[in-house]
Amino acid sequence: MARRYWYPTSLRWSCRAAPGLPDRTPRRRSMAAQARDRRAYPPAVPPQSLSGPVEVPPLPADLDTPTLVVFVDRVVANIERLQRSLDLRGVRLRPHAKTHKSVRIARLQLEAGASGLTVGTLGEAEVFALAGIRDLFIAYPVWAEGPKASRLRALHDSVDLRVGVDSVSGAERLAAAVHGSRRPLRVLVELDSGGHRTGVATPGDAAEVATAASRTGLDVEGVFTHGGHSYRPGAAGAAAVDEATTLESGARALEAAGFEVRTISAGSTPTRALAAQGRVNEIRAGTYVLGDRQQWALGSIDAEGIAAVVAATVVSVAPDRFVIDAGAKALTKDLPAFVAGYGLLPRWPAAVIERVNDYHGTVSLPGGEGGPRLGDVVAVVPNHVCPVVDLAASFVAVLPDGRTEQWPVDARGRNA
Repeated sequence: MARRYWYPTSLRWSCRAAPGLPDRTPRRRSMAAQARDRRAYPPAVPPQSLSGPVEVPPLPADLDTPTLVVFVDRVVANIERLQRSLDLRGVRLRPHAKTHKSVRIARLQLEAGASGLTVGTLGEAEVFALAGIRDLFIAYPVWAEGPKASRLRALHDSVDLRVGVDSVSGAERLAAAVHGSRRPLRVLVELDSGGHRTGVATPGDAAEVATAASRTGLDVEGVFTHGGHSYRPGAAGAAAVDEATTLESGARALEAAGFEVRTISAGSTPTRALAAQGRVNEIRAGTYVLGDRQQWALGSIDAEGIAAVVAATVVSVAPDRFVIDAGAKALTKDLPAFVAGYGLLPRWPAAVIERVNDYHGTVSLPGGEGGPRLGDVVAVVPNHVCPVVDLAASFVAVLPDGRTEQWPVDARGRNA
């Protein structure tokens, strides 16, 4: 019998149809109680087998390694798949551009129907604004003092800007930075839905921050959250419930305080479809567009969703190992607890990149398994593609007809 995977279809849901799970009504339960029960929920998508096959298209010839290679047909398929899914639900997609940092890829997303872009920094926003992309949300509690205050003001005066806020003091500094502008700065209050990074802890705190922001002249547009606790096997279903219920509670608190809540925004690649429920009207997924080993291992994407690899040359061979010219400065040192090694070699799935130095990736082979030859160029699926992209000045874009182009990483290094 096929295993059943369950997830909520509205904010008023019941688990009675799922044997062994108690009936729950999230609207009546505290966020802390939801967090305690997180492990009671089965995964919304089954995690993939880490030893299963991953196939990537052939690498172009004559690559100067190590280099990032992006298969544009897969990028387009990833973009269109999520856009169609959210369009059918009437939910806006505002993809996070920190994954690709590319004006070319951003335009593909906007042409497919994205409502605008999400960015993480003023620097990223400045790059996309200069490229003519006008609808930007900095999903980060920017502390607008010193140079950041003047940069924020310049952005606000030139594009349709939104900024995250999660404190009264942060709201006051945003307001001071844009004082005298011809229109108010729009802000969204960030809520902590379980990731315990940024965001207010309670609906009451959200209302307090919103009230302070409005008092300083800011335009409070709504609430947002990031389900960062979805980044472990089996966690996406529960994290999506946390996102949706936390946002619902925050939105109600703002409405009770007299605000019109226009945007209710969730953001996480593992929960990008599951959290698009109830009153959530915006999704801010980012990694989905390129995919990576982490998302594949979590079951968030299928193998065909992997659109980016690092091409590396085998520079040394020994009986039980080989070394590639992609080290920490090409693959990063990201090592999620649920994968082995610093990347996946699709051609040799049992091999483990067990150590990375700056320019060396040392790969161990199981006993008796043959490996690549000296001088071979191999594909590596990075564990976490976002920082990998930021290490590259440009990437080799493989077009659907097989031709290649160099596409710049336009917002490379714009991390402040």
